[in-house]
Amino acid sequence: MANLFLRAKHWQLFSMLIGLPILGYMIMFALLFSYATTTNDLDDTTLKSFTVIIPAIVILVMSILFGWFWSIAIGLQSKIPATVKMKVNKFKVFFFIPIVYIFSVLVFMTLFGLSDFELNSDFNSVLPVGLLAIMLPLHFLSMFGIFYSLYFVAKTYKTAELQREVSFSDFAGEFFMIWFYFVGIWIIQPKINEMVEGTTPMEAQYI
Repeated sequence: MANLFLRAKHWQLFSMLIGLPILGYMIMFALLFSYATTTNDLDDTTLKSFTVIIPAIVILVMSILFGWFWSIAIGLQSKIPATVKMKVNKFKVFFFIPIVYIFSVLVFMTLFGLSDFELNSDFNSVLPVGLLAIMLPLHFLSMFGIFYSLYFVAKTYKTAELQREVSFSDFAGEFFMIWFYFVGIWIIQPKINEMVEGTTPMEAQYI
């Protein structure tokens, strides 16, 4: 699977990460509009059925994006010099924390949206406090996991490219390009293709 992401072209990844969700939302709104114009009514049951679509699209995009991250961080380890030690196990821990958190939140929101559960006044006053106490630390831990994953992916990429120990100043640009992947993927992925195919990226030839 990692090799599949590493060999994918930049336009293929961009189409999956940006094109697929846009297409999914367009289909969803087209179906909603069509149903509303033909029946002149949108009941709760119909609206609830569409609450599954948005989490499904988010999970799809998240799976592709995190799959790309994993493929770079783990798939390029074979390109790392033996003298450089990467904290792969630490990365794996922080990599899966946001995945579990985001997936759990989406599943909870979907099930809650599909249910007929109604909040009474007493429960309504307690629920936000309880959820906040649980979710706030998990949310910050998940955010840290995401940024650490971005850091590790960018560091792995740059280490494989330069074939030496790197500092953050060496891969700060790659860090932000991976963070804003919809732009960075056009620059980074072609170089990853060159690494996988055994050719040296142009930048590294002059290091």
